[in-house]
Amino acid sequence: AADKIRLIPQDFFAELCEQIIQHLNHKIPGVNTAELCQRIQTSGVEINIGDLTKIANILSFLFSTAARNNLSTEELVTTLGSGVSTLPKHAVQVIRHVWNEQGKAIAVSEDAGNMATVGQFVDMKWKLGVAMSSDTCRSLKYPYVTVTLTVADPSGQITDKSFEMTIPQFKNFFRQFKEMASVLETV
Repeated sequence: AADKIRLIPQDFFAELCEQIIQHLNHKIPGVNTAELCQRIQTSGVEINIGDLTKIANILSFLFSTAARNNLSTEELVTTLGSGVSTLPKHAVQVIRHVWNEQGKAIAVSEDAGNMATVGQFVDMKWKLGVAMSSDTCRSLKYPYVTVTLTVADPSGQITDKSFEMTIPQFKNFFRQFKEMASVLETV
């Protein structure tokens, strides 16, 4: 991981650390590694989404473990320096700065973080479509609804999940949402 971190420019690495801290503080639902990876690649750095996701998971584990153990900034930096593969100097500086500025807030909110064992809903998009024809059927005229859910998993990675429904399935889906809304109004 240290070799991959060396590739990431300091400003992007700082942004990644900031987003992870914000996620751990429950200020944002997750870290959008796909968007950040695309921006890093646009800047000319060759890194893939899998490597960036691993780095984000490592940093999330690092910050949450440091919060659980109530580490000071110096204790965290000393621990990082004693690792097998040492991190690049710019990465240690960024981690030091981010932890010094915002790390203590995690320790306060870590209890709430232990409860988050499922993903968090971020956004939903839908569109209505009509299948006109296919290889096996010349005239379908079949309406459907495509739904895309944006979800942050417990580690903070944001992903999109898409599915299609027939109109009767969508009506049932809608009815269930109306039931949830009416129950929530009584709370």
